[in-house]
Amino acid sequence: MPKTSPAPSMPAPAGHAEGVSEDEFRAAMSRLASGVVLVTAHEPALDPEGPPGEDVGMTATSFMSVSLDPPLVMVSLREGSRMDDLLAEQPLWAVSVLSESQRHIAGRFAMKGRLSDRLLFQDVPYVRGVASGAPVLDGALATLECRTEQRVTAGDHTLVIGRVLTAAVPAADGGPLTYFRGRYRQLG
Repeated sequence: MPKTSPAPSMPAPAGHAEGVSEDEFRAAMSRLASGVVLVTAHEPALDPEGPPGEDVGMTATSFMSVSLDPPLVMVSLREGSRMDDLLAEQPLWAVSVLSESQRHIAGRFAMKGRLSDRLLFQDVPYVRGVASGAPVLDGALATLECRTEQRVTAGDHTLVIGRVLTAAVPAADGGPLTYFRGRYRQLG
């Protein structure tokens, strides 16, 4: 009977695997085309007598369907981002699947270091979701309103799994906005 050697012990994972740099990982993942969505939520007022709450939005390309029964979706948020902090406090949020004509909206809500979401929403047409109270964009290919079911820490991100409370397919024209090789793109 041949002698088998024991399996090598695996070192505890920490940071990047040996031989994989952040730049190499980013370059490899940029070859995966993704749909683009706007995730929104309404931050309630701190004081009912004070100024009103504020709408918050962020562009995301890490969004996916998780389950049909029950209907669940997942979005990946940078840990410590404003949206991550807000959804840790309040569970209701919405997603607008962006059309190719909404590239400017994706770019606007993806800006780093922006000062105020209130200004970003000023000339963006939307309605307030009936289940979430969050902005739901006019002209989106699809809209979903969600309630957080689970939050999972994954490296430097938080995976937020939400139960879909409403889903609509408005009569929007055009194809989806996609993200590929670091740029917004159209199909075709």
